[in-house]
Amino acid sequence: MAQIELSGIERVFRLGDSEVRALHDLSVSIDAGEYVAVMGPSGSGKSTLLNLLGLLDRPNAGHYRLEGRDVTTLSADEQAEVRRARIGFVFQSFHLVPRLTAAENVGLPLMLAGVPPAERAERVARALRDFGLEARAGHRPDELSGGQRQRVAIARATIMRPAMLLADEPTGNLDRATGQEVTALLESLNAAGTTLIVVTHDPVMGARARRQLLMEDGELRQDLRRAASAPADG
Repeated sequence: MAQIELSGIERVFRLGDSEVRALHDLSVSIDAGEYVAVMGPSGSGKSTLLNLLGLLDRPNAGHYRLEGRDVTTLSADEQAEVRRARIGFVFQSFHLVPRLTAAENVGLPLMLAGVPPAERAERVARALRDFGLEARAGHRPDELSGGQRQRVAIARATIMRPAMLLADEPTGNLDRATGQEVTALLESLNAAGTTLIVVTHDPVMGARARRQLLMEDGELRQDLRRAASAPADG
């Protein structure tokens, strides 16, 4: 069964007396473990789609099934529980809490989930080690480089072991070399089984995904796949 099934999704925003149709009759399925790039010009509906997938927004019509469950019918609290347990987010601007250390930022989802302190400390230490951040555990975000901040953000996004990782322009604020490091990190998580969905304007990053969803004017215009045996260069 597909991990994600969208059928007939509509999302309309009201701006004064006018309506903006951000998504129109969108239907798509994504299997567990896929690596998908969502691409298209500004205003094409990419971010709206990501927000819907992440249960940060609701469609006006249509259905969204996640792991076989129709999550469009859930209450706000139920959606928040699914989001906490099954979905990780990585943003272009990191969204780290400025006053918290790297370790505290990574452990925040565990604390909010009520994970006991001893287990929390163990899992945070392992995550910091896995992401090469041990030496930066006690540093606050303003004491970290862009690449280190993004690694903290990815560690935080994956500390709950989510089934799906949503990344919105994850290399947009990074130099090329650091962006390549972050991309490799995301791809290693995908290789370990996490469904990875990346919104990007970068055609190089988009070409790395095994599947590209090309959006325009709120509609899915192309759904392109390449063979897993033909990896992109770079």
